[in-house]
Amino acid sequence: MGNFFSKVEQFVKESFTKIGQESQIKHFERTVYWIKKLNPKCDEALLISAIAHDIERAYRTKEQHEKITGVGFTHTEFFRPHEEKGAEIIAEFLKKEKANQTLIQKVKMLISRHEEGGNEEQNLLKDADSLSFFENNIPSFLKKVKEQGKENIRKKFDWMFERITSQNAKKIAKPWYEKAIKDLGEPCERTLCGL
Repeated sequence: MGNFFSKVEQFVKESFTKIGQESQIKHFERTVYWIKKLNPKCDEALLISAIAHDIERAYRTKEQHEKITGVGFTHTEFFRPHEEKGAEIIAEFLKKEKANQTLIQKVKMLISRHEEGGNEEQNLLKDADSLSFFENNIPSFLKKVKEQGKENIRKKFDWMFERITSQNAKKIAKPWYEKAIKDLGEPCERTLCGL
C-alpha cells in the first residue's frame, strides 16, 4: 500500500475532529476493516475510499444539512450530493498530495457511488459501509427517533440492509439488522429478515 492511504486517513480524522464528530471515525475505520475482510486483495484506492467515503459530512453547511435532512435518509436528493461532493473533496486532497491521476480517478469513481453501488468495487464499498453502519451506528440513529421519526429511522435501517449486494455481507449484517429493528420496537418482516 502506498503512502496516500495514511495521508487521507489523517485528513479524515482531522476533518471530523475539527467539527467535534470524532465518534464517526470508528465507522470509517471499520469500513476499511470490512473492505479487507470481503476482499483481502483490495487495492489502495478501495482502502482510501473506505476511510474517506463520508468526508462530505465534515464539510456540510447547516443549510445543506437542513436541505438534505428534509428529504429523508434514503432519497437520492440526500445521498447523490453526499456522494458527489465527497468524491470531489478527496480528489482535490489527493491532487494536492500529488497522487497520480489513475488513483485519483478510481477513488473519485468509488466514492461517487458508495451509497447506491454500480460496478463490483462500488458494490463492495457499499457493502462494507453497510456492515460498519450496522456494527457501529445503530445507537446514534436510535437517538434520532424523536427528531426524525420512527418511520424514517426504520426506512434507513431497511435501506441499509436491502442495498447489500453480497450474500456473504448480507449474512454478516442480518443479526445486527434484526437487533436494530427490535431495538427500534418494530416487527421484523419476513421479506427483509429472510425468516
